[in-house]
Amino acid sequence: MLRAQLEPAALASAVGVDVKTVNRWLAGRIPHQRTRLAVADALGETEADLWPQSRPDLTVGAEATAEVVGAYAHRADIPQQLWTALLVGATKRIDLLGYAYPFVLELLPDTMQRLADKAAAGARIRLAFADPDCPHVAERDALEQIGGTLPGRIRNAINFCEPLHQVPGVEIGLHTVHLYNSVFRFDNQMIVTPHLYRARGYQHPALHLRELSPHGIFGSYADQFEQMWQTTTSYPNQESR
Repeated sequence: MLRAQLEPAALASAVGVDVKTVNRWLAGRIPHQRTRLAVADALGETEADLWPQSRPDLTVGAEATAEVVGAYAHRADIPQQLWTALLVGATKRIDLLGYAYPFVLELLPDTMQRLADKAAAGARIRLAFADPDCPHVAERDALEQIGGTLPGRIRNAINFCEPLHQVPGVEIGLHTVHLYNSVFRFDNQMIVTPHLYRARGYQHPALHLRELSPHGIFGSYADQFEQMWQTTTSYPNQESR
């Protein structure tokens, strides 16, 4: 209130309550959510900053099930229009992590151009693929029983990205570690596919997540991407990060 230069009477008038109600807030009472949002707007603050106790989902270790927008038995069950909406709607960040994910790169006829345009508009785009020549890829290929085709699928996916090699804001990296899940982040939304034993990519279950807290499920997978990204080597230059 001091920063906004509002006295209790002025704040009460701005949000349509009695000045006695504002004084109760100052004494520790928490307003109803609709009023909290109105007060936050009037003061130029966030609800969570004014009343952190009203948002238990923002505390470390809290339940964050509200971040789960949807759950699918298989990645193949995710509607293509959802993938497309996530890709088209992203404006700030796209982070993709997997072994090979050509299905994302093939969502639209002009996916590569769209990614280049987003990068030109200021978005950060990071694409992490498995190194097709590393031992873990051969192990994953054997685990999924796909007959030695995984390295070729990865190379095919990487080849899709050739138009992006010299585009500022786009980074492509190769990792050499086992993945326990794939991560596809589009701004504050994400598709995560936990990997099942002997299952192929499209058979894995999938979660559609929306970021609500730095301590939620979304944050855990976002942090995992960052840790994995630090292990990658830049492609096509093959420089370690």
